[in-house]
Amino acid sequence: MDTNLKADLVYNIHAQLGEGALWNCKTQELYWVDIENKTLNIYDPKTKTNTVFKTKSRIGTVVPVSESEALVALEDGVYILNLNSGTTNRFVNMENELVGSRLNDGKCDPSGRFWVGSMHLNQETGKANLYCLNGRGELEEKLTNRTISNGIVWTSNKKTMYYIDTPTSQIKAYDYDDATATISNERVVVEIPVDFGFPDGMTIDEEDMLWVGMWNGNGVIRFNPKTGKAIQKIEVPAHNVTSCAFGGENLDVLYITTASVDMTAEEILKYPHAGSLFSVVPGVKGVCANFFNKPTNY
Repeated sequence: MDTNLKADLVYNIHAQLGEGALWNCKTQELYWVDIENKTLNIYDPKTKTNTVFKTKSRIGTVVPVSESEALVALEDGVYILNLNSGTTNRFVNMENELVGSRLNDGKCDPSGRFWVGSMHLNQETGKANLYCLNGRGELEEKLTNRTISNGIVWTSNKKTMYYIDTPTSQIKAYDYDDATATISNERVVVEIPVDFGFPDGMTIDEEDMLWVGMWNGNGVIRFNPKTGKAIQKIEVPAHNVTSCAFGGENLDVLYITTASVDMTAEEILKYPHAGSLFSVVPGVKGVCANFFNKPTNY
């Protein structure tokens, strides 16, 4: 595994649980969240400024809807956040589905449906699910009996979905039908050694290789899902690396979120910038993230 590259500090901030990195190709900004601080963040690399929106409860992830709206996953459901006013309106009530749990990571599929997973607040085994939400507000449960539903991506040909349930230390693949949002044929494509850390957020590059933030792993690892092998590791000066997204005008910069929680006193001294944003130019390009496809009458 190639370990020559190290990520650089991009924006110094003491996020508790930075997560949900997503590059908005239209506005050229990085969307990310701090789950425990209950904030949506939009980082503009041109001005090196970070705009913060407070949310009423913990925020698991974010996807863009338009230049003025974003879809955010909160503790009791999915909301539309107005980026001009900062106000939120609940799009789908999930209180019944999320008893003792909260929404966690998620992304939009090639047709703009929002796939978002949950996790139990005490991380109890088998209490999490993966849901799919379309633009009409219709919610469908896709996977059950998960524990910490996390990274999710789709291949360029729209035929395969990759998914992470963190404690399994696996990346699973599913046959994916974009017309119907049907997944089938679950299989393990990557087994991740414990000494790599635990797989968290995930993105995909133009070669359909997978980039995974490693909790307790001090880095981002690029995996080949066809061989199951780790190809490359980006060293990150933070113990808990949570998510990553390709950005920049040419989609050749990998932005990386980190956390400052769950660290020993020794680790806190060793990684003073934990919780910050980092970046690296890894030599491969990403793909534009999908927006949520919300009809204008909703």
